[in-house]
Amino acid sequence: MTQWNLAARAEKMNPSVIREILKVTEKPGIISLAGGLPSPRTFPISEFAEAAAAILNTDGASALQYAASEGHVPLRNAIAEFLPWDVNPDQVLITTGSQQALDLIGKVLIDAGSRILVETPTYLGALQAFSPMEPNVVSVASDEEGPLVEDFAAKAGTGADKARFMYLLPNFQNPTGRTMTEARRAALVAKAMELGIPLVEDNPYGDLWFDQPPPLPLTARNPQGGIYMGSFSKVLAPGLRLGYVVAPRNIYPKLLQAKQAADLHTPSFNQRLVAEVIKNGFLDRHVPKIRALYKEQCAAMVAALEREMKGLDVKWSHPQGGMFLWLRLPDGIDTALLLPKAVDRDVAFVPGAAFYADAADVRTMRLSFVTASVEQIDTAIAALAATIREELTAKA
Repeated sequence: MTQWNLAARAEKMNPSVIREILKVTEKPGIISLAGGLPSPRTFPISEFAEAAAAILNTDGASALQYAASEGHVPLRNAIAEFLPWDVNPDQVLITTGSQQALDLIGKVLIDAGSRILVETPTYLGALQAFSPMEPNVVSVASDEEGPLVEDFAAKAGTGADKARFMYLLPNFQNPTGRTMTEARRAALVAKAMELGIPLVEDNPYGDLWFDQPPPLPLTARNPQGGIYMGSFSKVLAPGLRLGYVVAPRNIYPKLLQAKQAADLHTPSFNQRLVAEVIKNGFLDRHVPKIRALYKEQCAAMVAALEREMKGLDVKWSHPQGGMFLWLRLPDGIDTALLLPKAVDRDVAFVPGAAFYADAADVRTMRLSFVTASVEQIDTAIAALAATIREELTAKA
């Protein structure tokens, strides 16, 4: 009999909680507030159709051929130009989604047992990407303004156990929706520079602000001390799987080598497609439409929560952009156990425990407001409130 011996790192690989929940939402009639899926209403399909035809008609052979691992030069140039600090295109690496960027960063910067720091809570996909490298993931206490600088310093480690980096999502964070304040950004960057700890900044949602843009990125304040990740998934279409990394020159070559080993290069056609669509200022015209839609849907969810959750001692965030709301339920409720009961009422969410590196708060949950209509949001929040009331009554 053939015997398969799995690598030790394979034991560290776990299924995505969110992806497993999405399977549940395929049940007819379910209103899903679970997945972080951009609204299909925002996909510029006609522009993609025109761009695809133009590319195939003018340079189809190159678009369908192998290409440079660094990425399509016009796209790298465009990214460097729209970032709000001085970036050389040679520092831009195109990745197959920003999820691949997390994987590459983990491979290049993490050894088994390496200390890395994350927010509390943090993005589940980052924990999943870093986990096979077997790091020691340490949570930094956080409040509504972002990570606490004092706790960052206290958990930075020293000597061989000094943190390799801290991973952060400063803008409309997944899962909480919070945005790091200007004062907290300045203080955190200053402390990171003092301690010599790199910051890995993930910014897939930064363009999705409702009324005013977020403060300057962390990396813009200390480019040599940070790696910056961005994505076209939230402003164009996630199916293209197109993200990017901006890295210091001393780190870039190793990320490039990891990229070459992983998949040679991000699909050439997809890169050219995005470069063609975004030329001539398309994003400046398109992204405001996404902001307006998401602002309306976020307001609808907050209004529904205020209406339906009265008397339930449920707390929720008030994001100023992005795609998510974060709820904390009363003591004694485990949202993982609550989920199947909510599904029975045709509504789904993501239990919050999966977003914690340690000491999970099982009372929490993440809701996405971007794919459901206003009417569906009203129905779903009413059903969720009824589920919570039923649970509280059963525990009384």
